[in-house]
Amino acid sequence: MESDTAQPPRGKIFYGWWVVAASAVVNACGGGVYFYGFSVFFLPIKAALDISSAATSLVFSLSRAEGAVEGPIAGYLIDRYGPRRILSIGVVVVAIGYVMLSQVTTFWWFMIVYLGVITIAFNGSFAGSTMAVVNNWFIRRKGLAMAISIAAFSLGGAVIAPILSLGIQHFGWRPTAAAAGIFLAVTILPAARYLHPNPESMGLTPDGDPPESLTDQATRRTPSQVASVDFTVREALRTKSYWMLAVGTMVRTGTLGTIIVHFVPMMVWKGISEQNAALMLGAMAFLSVPMRIGLGWLGDRWSRSKMLAGGMALGGVSLFMFQSANGLWQLWAFLCVFSVVEGLSALNWALVGDYFGRGRFATLRGILSLVYSWGMIVMPVVAGTLFDRTESYRDVIWIFIGMYVVGTVVFTLIKRPRVPVRAGTVNQEAAIRT
Repeated sequence: MESDTAQPPRGKIFYGWWVVAASAVVNACGGGVYFYGFSVFFLPIKAALDISSAATSLVFSLSRAEGAVEGPIAGYLIDRYGPRRILSIGVVVVAIGYVMLSQVTTFWWFMIVYLGVITIAFNGSFAGSTMAVVNNWFIRRKGLAMAISIAAFSLGGAVIAPILSLGIQHFGWRPTAAAAGIFLAVTILPAARYLHPNPESMGLTPDGDPPESLTDQATRRTPSQVASVDFTVREALRTKSYWMLAVGTMVRTGTLGTIIVHFVPMMVWKGISEQNAALMLGAMAFLSVPMRIGLGWLGDRWSRSKMLAGGMALGGVSLFMFQSANGLWQLWAFLCVFSVVEGLSALNWALVGDYFGRGRFATLRGILSLVYSWGMIVMPVVAGTLFDRTESYRDVIWIFIGMYVVGTVVFTLIKRPRVPVRAGTVNQEAAIRT
């Protein structure tokens, strides 16, 4: 683990909130350039390299598959060497990758640079580092802290993607790609300096609470906030709760990711123009920001698992609304309801920290990616194939409604795993249960 002898800053603001702010900067910049930016660069790169849409899309799908395989290794490295060090190395490599991207002239060179440099470095350092460090700094307010950090992804996309589009329009995609890489290095390297691995490294405690006994902490926390011992990777993998989380996360992210990928075609299928559909997608991204923060705040007070179950059920209801919609106002109603579903991610990842502690969060999240990422890899292809065959999204929507039902059941049934009984933890377990 990364160590740090820096003294805590003097002031009334808990340093953990500076960590959240720094992680939000990282997520906003990375999300805007990498996640949302791919769509902006899609057509210019396709035209410049004279390749098909399928070939360009293949690079996106392979980047998701690469993230699934890379996740456990990246998580281990973050837990072993600390988020600040891994992120600093990663952003330098990503920045170099975007400069290299500006020079590609063939499809294979494009694949090598995007998958072999940019994707490997981004998947191995950005989101894993920010989620791990925020999880380490908070227990009582973990939901709100993670929500603020994760909401920055959508905010970054809403702000940075249009800037990239303007850059491409006025200067071309190659100078814009190089500038995007330099921008990432200039903004994220300073932000990474604030990502101290945990409060203990600065002589502080989670949430900024005064030192107190485990019993005192447990008595004033809600059930979702009770601090159990840190599970080892082997202990977590032996619990049913971990694999139920994997299944529930796969259903949530796979369905959400597919709907976002197919959002514009789905709206066009309903009779909306491409321009208005794109506007609605941007509106949903903006709506998800306060939704994420509000749900994160509520998750610190209510059961996160039950809120996730309710959110999945609401997802099924929203898709039923979309299925039966025959007017613009009904589609906007669907969008407003579905934005709640898009805001569930902070609850999902906070639940991992609730159940399995802080010590191996990044590794356990990385292993989860081996399961949940495949939903985002396979389901968009299935949706596209069904539409090509039927020229309708009706069957796709019914499948998604069924998956939201499955997700509702999984998050309803999931329970906190029993604290592992091992030397030195028996007394802690007894204190938590009293």
